[in-house]
Amino acid sequence: MSTVTDDNRQAPAGERLADWADGRLGIYSLAKSNMRKIFPDHWSFMLGEVSLYSFIIIILTGVYLTLFFHPSMNEVVYHGSYVPLQGIRMSEAFNSTVNISFDVRGGLLIRQIHHWAALIFLAAMFVHMMRVFFTGAFRKPREVNWMFGFLLFVLGMFTGFTGYSLPDDLLSGTGVRFMEGAILSVPIVGTYLSMFLFGGEFPGGDFVARFYSIHILLLPGIMLGLVAAHLILVFYHKHTQFAGPGRSEKNVVGMPLLPIYMAKAGGFFFLVFGLISIVAGIATINPIWAIGPYRPDQVSTGAQPDWYMGFSEGLIRVMPGWEINFGGHTLVLGVFIPLVIFPLVLTAIAVYPFIEGWVTGDKREHHIADRPRNVPTRTGFGAAWISWYFILLLGGGNDIWATHFHLSINSITWFVRVAFFVVPVLVFIVTKRVCMGLQRRDAEKVLHGRESGLIKRLPHGEFVEVHTPLDQSALHTLTAHEQYEALDIGETVDENGVERKVGRGEKLRAKLSKGYYGEGNQIPKPTAEDYKEITSGHGHH
Repeated sequence: MSTVTDDNRQAPAGERLADWADGRLGIYSLAKSNMRKIFPDHWSFMLGEVSLYSFIIIILTGVYLTLFFHPSMNEVVYHGSYVPLQGIRMSEAFNSTVNISFDVRGGLLIRQIHHWAALIFLAAMFVHMMRVFFTGAFRKPREVNWMFGFLLFVLGMFTGFTGYSLPDDLLSGTGVRFMEGAILSVPIVGTYLSMFLFGGEFPGGDFVARFYSIHILLLPGIMLGLVAAHLILVFYHKHTQFAGPGRSEKNVVGMPLLPIYMAKAGGFFFLVFGLISIVAGIATINPIWAIGPYRPDQVSTGAQPDWYMGFSEGLIRVMPGWEINFGGHTLVLGVFIPLVIFPLVLTAIAVYPFIEGWVTGDKREHHIADRPRNVPTRTGFGAAWISWYFILLLGGGNDIWATHFHLSINSITWFVRVAFFVVPVLVFIVTKRVCMGLQRRDAEKVLHGRESGLIKRLPHGEFVEVHTPLDQSALHTLTAHEQYEALDIGETVDENGVERKVGRGEKLRAKLSKGYYGEGNQIPKPTAEDYKEITSGHGHH
């Protein structure tokens, strides 16, 4: 019996296709160098994944909805299956949205998933940004990536606004009217901007079509580019990680991208999709059929924007109705001042990494995340901003609070006006004190161990509590953080009595640096000598 070897046997089609692609794209070498990249494992890192998966769900459901939505303000008479609206004049946009809800198979569920995914996307983005902020994950070399994430959040806000304005219902129309009033308050160019946006006097006949183009093309296109850039930079810079044994600024401890991380990520995507679908199937959101089509002569009672735009409305609602005449023009400061504050606050958030880097003079790369308690000033700023946001959110819903809790709307408005200045300061002070207390507790744990709850009586009659020493892993985690030092401008007069000129900027920088890392911001870390003295029993049980 002879054996014949076929040396001319062709490789499978898939392998040949892969070889063809590799010869032109270098896929093999790219995969070899990147598919085993390590990602750290911590529950807080999943917040960014929730944002990404929600964004994917928004895109998928949005594509489905575009097949049935008619972005037109031409008037039609409704003759669909929803009886209470039959015979009512409405725009084609409202008519098609009602038809999607009642006459397209699965249309209402897809609408609900789309809207809930948008809310969850922005909520996850908000919490993700706070995680990055409080842990200092925005520091060098990730300042640009922070700005990409911030732009994603802001563009998401305006994408959401244009999206829930498309059905042309009474609620969204009230929100568009609110925006138009804010635009008109801009001196000189406000009327021109309004005419350009609406194609004439409000509401015009074009804004739904224009918002539609912005909502499905312009903003999502920019956001897709930012998402890609954001992920590329995360991949390039490597992910931050929390301090722990074996972790340093030069390595990453975790799981490889393939197959473990991708398998977990894939499962997590379907979990997020499933939970959003369950919420969408149970909780009705934006029932436009109960609100009715938009009419310029009507205003929906209890009209509230989605949560992410609530603080902008709160700014305008609580602002006194100031007006002044200047150069023959009436300036509506009650609307214009909040309109200026809004972008200024957003800009301050965007450039914060550069501000902190300048104040602290820290130009090093950081890949180990801070524990928020170890940087009390930054943590206080973050907590103060969140409190400020929720105060304004309360002001944006002052009518709802008043009607539901039988309160005076004027009292609520004045409370928000006072709290706007007072509450963030109090939250900042309290947060710093809490952080300092947590630092002291960590130092006590390092030196004395963890309280066990066991009481022991010594031979001479004294009762003491037995403390359980921390293991090496816990000791490392509690002592791995750096002890930062405030900038010092040094002596302003040299040994010859010549005074050195110090600029105002340098003085301000030194003062701010002391606010970050000066006295009252850090508890000295226990040293190895302190630990040895305590554990050797000198003066302690």
